[in-house]
Order: sequence, then C-alpha cells, then structure tokens
Amino acid sequence: MLLAAVTFWSRRGSSVDTPSGQALRTATVTRGDFVRTVRLHGTVEAIDSHAVAAPRLVGQNLSTLIITKLTPAGTRVKRGDLLVEFDRQNQVKAALDRQAEYRDLDEQIKKKQAEHAAARARDDTELRAAESQLEIAGLDMRKNEILPRIDIEKNQLNLDEARARLQQLRETYELKRRAAQAEIRVLEIQRDRALNAARHAEQNSEKMAIRAAIDGVVVFSQIWKGDQLADVQEGDEVRAGIPFLQVVNPAAMQVRARVNQADVSPLRTGQKATVRLDAYPDLVFPGTVDQIASIGITSGRSDKIRTFQVRFMIQGSEARLTPDLSAAVDVELDRRAAVLLVARDAVLSENGQSFVRVKNGSDVEKRAVKTGPMNDTDVVIESGVEPGAVVLRGAAL
Repeated sequence: MLLAAVTFWSRRGSSVDTPSGQALRTATVTRGDFVRTVRLHGTVEAIDSHAVAAPRLVGQNLSTLIITKLTPAGTRVKRGDLLVEFDRQNQVKAALDRQAEYRDLDEQIKKKQAEHAAARARDDTELRAAESQLEIAGLDMRKNEILPRIDIEKNQLNLDEARARLQQLRETYELKRRAAQAEIRVLEIQRDRALNAARHAEQNSEKMAIRAAIDGVVVFSQIWKGDQLADVQEGDEVRAGIPFLQVVNPAAMQVRARVNQADVSPLRTGQKATVRLDAYPDLVFPGTVDQIASIGITSGRSDKIRTFQVRFMIQGSEARLTPDLSAAVDVELDRRAAVLLVARDAVLSENGQSFVRVKNGSDVEKRAVKTGPMNDTDVVIESGVEPGAVVLRGAAL
C-alpha cells in the first residue's frame, strides 16, 4: 500500500461559508517537495551475530540444563568473555567416577596379567614334566626284550599314557593362552570405555561454560517457560540445543522484510528508506534498499501469490536497536523538488479530464488542470492553477 511521505511545506485547510450557510473544506495550492513512498514491515536482524544455544552433551541424554551464571542483557562483551555457565556437578561427578573406574580396571588388568604369567609358568613346568615322563617311558620300552609279558604291557600302557598326557597338555596350553588373552582384552575394553567416558564427561564439563565468540552486545532470545515466552534467568532450565541468547554487533543492523509481488516491482537497490521501530516510535533511522530476492516464495494459500525477501541496511546505531524487533520501513519511490502540490481530494475527474474548483471571492471557478504523480495525500499539479490558489476539497456539490 502506498503511503504519504513527510513533505516540507505547510498547508492550511479552512472552512468557507456558502450563501446557504453550508461549510466547505478548502486547501491551498503550495509549492514544495513531493515524495511517494511505500511502507513495508519486517524484522530487525544483526548483520554480524553469534547465537548461543544450550550445549548438547556427549554420551548423555539430559533433557535440560540449569543456568547458574548469566551475563545480563545489554552487556557489552569482548571475545572470550564468559556469557553463561550451566550446573556442571553431574559432569564433574561422572568424570571422577569414570576415572576411578578406569584406575580400578587398569589394576585388574595388571593383576590378571600376573595371574596369567604364573599360570603359564605352571603349564610350562607341567609340559616339561610330561615330556620327561614320555622320554622315561620310551627308555623303559627298550627293556621289553628281557622283561616278562606283564611288565611289557605295563611299559606300553605307561608310554601310551605319557604320550596322551603330553598331547593333551600341548592342546590345552594354547587354549589357555587364548582364554587369558580374551580375558585381558575384555578388561582392556572396559578400561578404555571408562577412559572415554571420563574424557566425554570432562568435555561436557568444559561445555558448561560458554564464552563470547565475537565482540558485541548480549541480547536475549525468548524461550518457552510453561505456556508463555520469556527471557531466560539464572536458575532456569534450558533444553539442549535451544538458542536463548546471541551476541550482536550493534554497529551493523538490517531489516529483512517479505514484500508482496504487487509492491516489489518499483523497488530498486540503493533507494532511500526510513526505518521506524514499532516498539520505540521515537526512534527513526535512515536506510537503503540493499538486496531484493530474484525468486519469490510461493504462498501457502495460493500458488499464484508470491512474496519476495528484501533486505534494508540501517544507518546508525542506538542501544535500543536490537534484533527481533518489528520495524516499519518507508521506501522512497519518487521525489520531486519545488513542484505545485494540492490535496488529493481537491482534484476531481470528469470525462477523463482533471479539474479543481478555485475559490474566487464568493464565487467558485472550475478549472481544468494537468496532474502528475500522486501519493496518499497530495497530487502534483503541472499546469492549470497558480500557487496560493484556494481550492475546494471533497466531492462536487
């Protein structure tokens, strides 16, 4: 919708009494600057900003984190300054518990290694004894030629028993070694898991303190508290991954607006604009059209309606100029200096011809005029009437 701009002239309306006693509204043709604007609505954004969200913890499924320290909104911070700190007691306790578990498992591994070394020494001794017993049984078999038959059978049984025992010890020896290695490996895996858990807990503990990534001003983003939106405070619980504040550079701000396809055609980059904040009507900033999207966004209600993203650069800064404020932007589409202007409702049309009713004493004279562009309040008069002329306003009587 095209709106009237501020013009730099003074126009005074008056009432004129007709002979019948009816009051008529009048306007004076003046010379001044004509401005045609279009009003758009958008949201203030920071060009250079860093959002801060509640950290996501490794290896834990905590749904919320409790804020213990919070930098007040509006505070100017430098890179590296502490912004917010969450309760880290659970992470510290988890790190200490996992470290203790790691040390305990490491000692268990050392103990098992010593036990397995002793068991291997015993198995080696038994293996050598079995080999010696087999050699003795083999020597006894050489005496069979001079021994009775019963002794020969005993020697043969002793030899078979020694050979079977040695084979059994050799087979079980490797099985015992593999079992020992598996037992050690299980403990090593448990130890490594405990170490990783301790490291994750330490990393989570470090994430509990968030510092500024850039120089700027702290601005809170509202979050849901129960059934309403509100700023965060110390002691609040914030869900992991939810952004709740940002650090912005107040020296560079912009407004991003969605413009209907009917209003986007006269917009051009570089056009001057005036930015007003809905929350602070007394704040007015100059600006310019910085960027116009070349592709429109289709409306959810009709594929024939599209809107275009338009970005406006704000010149200047003020402490109250913060992100997420709604703003009205008046874009200057046309400006003409030192032209004749008259109230829009003073110009009438008849048979394709524009005219005004000029007051001349007690009479009213109808004059054809050539008009130029118009805005919501004024019309440019190119010819047909002189400055200072008093004309009637409203519909013809």
